[in-house]
Amino acid sequence: MTTTDPATPEARVPPPARPPVPPPPRWAVRAAHVAAWSTVPSGVWRVALVLGVPVGVMGHEEFLDSFPDNSLLLALGYVLLLGAVAEVASYLTLGLVRPWGEVVPRWIPLLGGRRVDTGLAVLAASLGAFAVTVLWWVLFFGGLLVAESPDPGISAGEVLFVAAYAPLLLWGPLLAAVTWSYHRRTHSVRAVPEPRR
Repeated sequence: MTTTDPATPEARVPPPARPPVPPPPRWAVRAAHVAAWSTVPSGVWRVALVLGVPVGVMGHEEFLDSFPDNSLLLALGYVLLLGAVAEVASYLTLGLVRPWGEVVPRWIPLLGGRRVDTGLAVLAASLGAFAVTVLWWVLFFGGLLVAESPDPGISAGEVLFVAAYAPLLLWGPLLAAVTWSYHRRTHSVRAVPEPRR
């Protein structure tokens, strides 16, 4: 049985560390921020609708009719929950260009300080990009194509509605582009095994 003398230089050399992940390109950072903000206008539009602000294509009473007992509280809860889910989901795009997309922040219980499984992050972001692209492109364009148009003109309410919902069309493609950038940056680092502790 051989032992290594702690005084020898070989014993004092730490194991090789993983190379750092290169910083994200400027275009990816900008794209991530646009994707994160893309859900805000539609959320504001929905809250305004519930609160009775005239937003054009649908009236306050017409919207409340779709809830039991025309409940303003249920409508507001639904709109706020929908907005919160969309905001959190779009905000996660920033993780692909921020350090917390590479190492879990220390304040998170049980996982804090651990490296993010970049393969899992790429898979989740890719599925998310596909889902929101299909969802919003189909809903938006599908809705426009089948919507009844009693007059050939476009009302101010329709313009406001399109302006509020059109940014959602950017969310999926931008998330896909930022995911591709994240994958390229982290792929070579993933190939280097993490040192044992």
